[in-house]
Amino acid sequence: MTALTLPGALAGHARATPDRTALRVKRMGIWQPYTWADYRDEAAACALALDALGVGPGDHVAILSDNRPEWLFADLGTQTVGARAVGIYQTNPAEDVAYILAHAGCRVLFCEDQEQVDKAVECRAETPTVEKVIVFDPRGTRGYDDDRLVTWDAWRAGGFELLAQRPAAFDGFVERLDPDAASMVVYTSGTTGQPKGALISPRNAMQIAPAVCEMLGVTADDQLLSYLPLCHVAEKIFTFFTPLTAGAVVHFGESIETVRQDLCEVSPTVFLGVPRIWEKMHASVTLKMKDSSPLKRRLFDWASRVGREIADRRRAGAQRPGDGVTWALADFLVFRPLQERLGMRRCRIPVTGAAPISPELIQWFHGIGIPVLEGYGQTECAGVSHINPPGAERIGTVGRSLPGLECRIAEDGEICVRGPAVFVGYLHNAEATAGTVIDGWLHTGDIGEEDGDGYLRITGRKKEIIITAGGKNLSPEKIENALKMSPYIKEAVAIGDRRKFVSALIQIEPQAVGDWATRQEIPYTSFGDLSGRPEVRELVAKAVREANDRLARVEQVRAFRLFDKELHQDDGELTATQKVRRRAIAEKYEAMIEGIYSKGAAGAGAGAGAGAGAGAGTGGETAG
Repeated sequence: MTALTLPGALAGHARATPDRTALRVKRMGIWQPYTWADYRDEAAACALALDALGVGPGDHVAILSDNRPEWLFADLGTQTVGARAVGIYQTNPAEDVAYILAHAGCRVLFCEDQEQVDKAVECRAETPTVEKVIVFDPRGTRGYDDDRLVTWDAWRAGGFELLAQRPAAFDGFVERLDPDAASMVVYTSGTTGQPKGALISPRNAMQIAPAVCEMLGVTADDQLLSYLPLCHVAEKIFTFFTPLTAGAVVHFGESIETVRQDLCEVSPTVFLGVPRIWEKMHASVTLKMKDSSPLKRRLFDWASRVGREIADRRRAGAQRPGDGVTWALADFLVFRPLQERLGMRRCRIPVTGAAPISPELIQWFHGIGIPVLEGYGQTECAGVSHINPPGAERIGTVGRSLPGLECRIAEDGEICVRGPAVFVGYLHNAEATAGTVIDGWLHTGDIGEEDGDGYLRITGRKKEIIITAGGKNLSPEKIENALKMSPYIKEAVAIGDRRKFVSALIQIEPQAVGDWATRQEIPYTSFGDLSGRPEVRELVAKAVREANDRLARVEQVRAFRLFDKELHQDDGELTATQKVRRRAIAEKYEAMIEGIYSKGAAGAGAGAGAGAGAGAGTGGETAG
């Protein structure tokens, strides 16, 4: 039974391979290792310090930090004493931090640095259950008059003193753990309201992890880079669940700003990237090629074209004689140096998930020798239920269900999942739990369809399907992903429910558009000024027309407006996971949206023409 808990898995690796490297962290420019024995001891010391505070089963311990080894030690130490670890996004403002701390009734809060301590101090009155605030960065406690603050170094030292007195305590705790009792609280993104706390049990995690390892072929020889927020269940799969199952090595860079450099140094063999990461990689390559010499552009265009054709034939099982030679030449001239620059040369298992992604983008990566695999899941099913198996992937689908999980499509098209990954329920919300898990089936809220081989295709969110005035059902994600294939578009929000045509609110990618404007000698002073330039509106209009070429006629964007500011979590426009809050956008920019449709379609015209913006935002365009 101990193998069905994360602390139990850690104990197993520490016994079997105590001197093997489990983690690496880059500090002061040097990669420093932790062995499995080190990993266990750090978690054990934290557990004993929590136990001394009286933290135990049913209690909640929060972690507010960027990814670092101390997060793992605190999380696993919490789970070891039977308490529940609660992750909080480090980008959350103080009021959101206060909501989670109060909702869960957290007794202890682990913070990274002074920025996060500020939030804890600011919301002290609203979070009376918090007894201790342990700060990873020793400088983070300076200048405060708050008796709850303790440095990690002092906390850790106390824990190791207790461990020296009770060396067998960790194993004793592990043996008493219940695999079916919730050990993690993962708060949902809250796109439609306050986030809900999903209770994840050790069994959820440790029965799904072997299935992921089996389907993807993850082993102890694999290398991973932890950089996406650890409070998101997708990152937990690739930093916690999978490495603690396979024994793979996890790397932590110096900061989120050094991810690109860390990628090149680590060159991970397994890599999880949310769609935004893959979009940024694509945009950086696309823009780099625009600035290259004509010879390099022609060479890249040739290599990516033949690479895509060969990749398409491989997936279809229709390889041609000579494909191997052509691929080897393209790889030597283009793919190898490009993959090394992206840090993807050794990556056997590049994965995307957590949000919809454009099939065209995945095809593009396959065409340069990075066979991105799309997966699917939810917080409520321990993060994953479907993955495209390497070598048998089908682009446009999220793959097949993992071993041990069942999937069915309800009469209304909703995807339902059943199996050991389905969560325990929502914290303090039995009504929401009862409406989500019915007769053992998790109702995902997503609409989809399965083919004859069990590959699942997602067609939209049940609550977000656009039904046009003509009665056509459209997926906003498909339209938005087509738009975001442009390196000049960062965000897009498709509009069209009960409307005569589809329109979009678009946020430009400031760096890419700014670089373009500089090359065109177009002066600008701010994001709003840049968005308002007629040349920029025409640049985006061209991108919209190119996206429309990949969409069915009824899906095509007939008009758009540009935001005059970047969407931001603090303004209620994005979630902590940087997903657009559609309802908030619809309410906040109602005047702009009505301005699009009051013009009367803009719609009909082909080409592009300027229109007047309404409410916040810049002038608009029509796109045929």
